[in-house]
Amino acid sequence: MQTRHRGLVGSFLALVMVPLFLVMLYLGLLSVDQYSSTAGFAVRQENAASGSDLVGGLAQFAGGSGIATDSDILYAFIQSQEMVTAVNQQVDLREHYTQNWPRDFAFALWPRSTLEDLIWYWRRVVRLAYDSSSGLTEIKVLAYDPDTAQKIAGIIVNESEKRINELSEQAREDTLRHARADVEEALERLRGAREAMTGFRSRTQIVDPEADIQGRMGVMNNLQQQLAEALISYDLLQGTTREDDPRMVTARKRIDVIRQRIRIERQTFASDNTDTGGLGKDYPSLISEYESLNLDREFAEQVYRASLMALESARDEAIRNSRYLAVYIKPTLAGSSQYPRRWLIFLLTGVFLLLVWAVGALIYYSIRDRS
Repeated sequence: MQTRHRGLVGSFLALVMVPLFLVMLYLGLLSVDQYSSTAGFAVRQENAASGSDLVGGLAQFAGGSGIATDSDILYAFIQSQEMVTAVNQQVDLREHYTQNWPRDFAFALWPRSTLEDLIWYWRRVVRLAYDSSSGLTEIKVLAYDPDTAQKIAGIIVNESEKRINELSEQAREDTLRHARADVEEALERLRGAREAMTGFRSRTQIVDPEADIQGRMGVMNNLQQQLAEALISYDLLQGTTREDDPRMVTARKRIDVIRQRIRIERQTFASDNTDTGGLGKDYPSLISEYESLNLDREFAEQVYRASLMALESARDEAIRNSRYLAVYIKPTLAGSSQYPRRWLIFLLTGVFLLLVWAVGALIYYSIRDRS
């Protein structure tokens, strides 16, 4: 054995065997057992997928639509500072995870850790597995006793459920807000149309100009009939009596009075003179104004009914689109410690150290051969 062979063996012992022996001692003597609690959930919706959802799914498969799903939001929320703060209010994370410091310095949280340090450590002890195709999310919480691990996992599930309820409520309110605004606008429009119609009836003292004009036309027809009867009576008297007969004078006077009344009644249709019985505005203008107001009122009523139907439809749609958190794995209670995975860590460390030593030896011999 030459000197370079002894150096190679010495480097192997120094770079591989000694660190691996120290890692084995640490894992066997110093590392503290950790217990895991597993929980699984998914975000579900009440209604079935629509055609637009299928198109959105195809777009996401083709290249992503750029719209975050509720599961994506929960995935980021569980790792956020807000979640760490919410859990820390119910379970003292610093006290629990620093209890084995400095003995288990590799897996424990160090004392006087800041909030940012706690968030970094949180992502070590809370492990997430999210399947974007099925929307299933599985969390695994590590702690130094099984009860604490299960409690932390339960808090995470509860906080996630609250966040999904808030998102669902916000989406429902956003959907209904526009429909309620349309109903309020339609109601104001209907109220204005009815007030305008009430003002017209109070000003003209006419409930319905069409019914009023029909009544006036009935009066005109009655006067025309009376005039015809008076003329017939006058013609009969004219053939049998003299002109100065009192009955002839009465008949002519009756005819004149009826004709004058017919003339006045006709003037009231097209005259705005109140002295002749008019309403201060000619009848064609009144009918035109009434029809315009009535059309506005009918249109406002139709718009109001349509907005109410749209509000009911939006409310039903919001109820059908409500989302909820479906927990398919409740937080489990560990019966034995499975972490840290000592043999796996030992093997991976040995492989890594062996690769580093082999690469270093190859580089050394390569440089030596070239020189």
